[in-house]
Amino acid sequence: MTDDELKRMVRKSYGEIARSGGSCCGPSGCGCESAPVQDEISRRLGYADEDLQAVPAGANLGLGCGNPIALASLQPGETVLDLGSGAGFDCFLAAGRVGPDGRVIGVDMTAEMLSRARENARAGGYANVEFRLGEIEHLPVADGSVDVIVSNCVINLAPDKARVFREAFRVLKPGGRLMISDTVLLRPLPDGVRQSVGAYVGCLSGAIGRQDYLDLVRDAGFHEVRILGESPMTLDCMTNDPTARAIMTDMNLPPGLVAGLGEFIASIQLSATKPERRGSASSPSFSVCD
Repeated sequence: MTDDELKRMVRKSYGEIARSGGSCCGPSGCGCESAPVQDEISRRLGYADEDLQAVPAGANLGLGCGNPIALASLQPGETVLDLGSGAGFDCFLAAGRVGPDGRVIGVDMTAEMLSRARENARAGGYANVEFRLGEIEHLPVADGSVDVIVSNCVINLAPDKARVFREAFRVLKPGGRLMISDTVLLRPLPDGVRQSVGAYVGCLSGAIGRQDYLDLVRDAGFHEVRILGESPMTLDCMTNDPTARAIMTDMNLPPGLVAGLGEFIASIQLSATKPERRGSASSPSFSVCD
């Protein structure tokens, strides 16, 4: 399947999620058809009850594999960019932290998600949030215009991840910060799963190796690349999880085997910084924080 075909499949799948109201892509995620379940998934990912209550109804679709907002140290007046903003959940949380003098931009390639996010913004009266249609490999954002970039379980879906990180580097101001939650492989997936479109959309087969991921961030020019946290992905609640259902349908696998796939993949919380000036004498640094 070509990169364009994969993008069309992802766009179609997430368009259906936007229309239906939720899905799963996170640790211990299951049965995302109702708001209480979506909220419980978000609590497991590190969101507080105050976060869930602060956003408009319908903004939290139960998507994600972490909470990048909690670790981004957002400051009043900053400009924040969310890569793959979905229905706007993280954007609205960021808006509260940067305040009326700050600005939040969400970019998503799925028109249905943008429509839902814009409706949520109007309902919540978010004057400092805007949503733009675009691909994260080709950001509709000016050079050096953003203080902080966040993303939640989206970059794994991009066929050209190296370009995503180069684009992130381009739009960040010197000294700007990158804070993302995403999935990485701990070991290679079985061939059948790796080739499954259902698994790709479900944040499995689009993931790459942990070290490969770090190398792409470094190669884009980022310094101070750190993994702040890492946790295993689990695929419980097999009968309700849409990721597991897609894999089982595509490959005719028994639920017990699908559940074991969680051992292959982890969720990471990663931070990095754009140097104050390109070509700085200091070397990129790496660390993992337990």
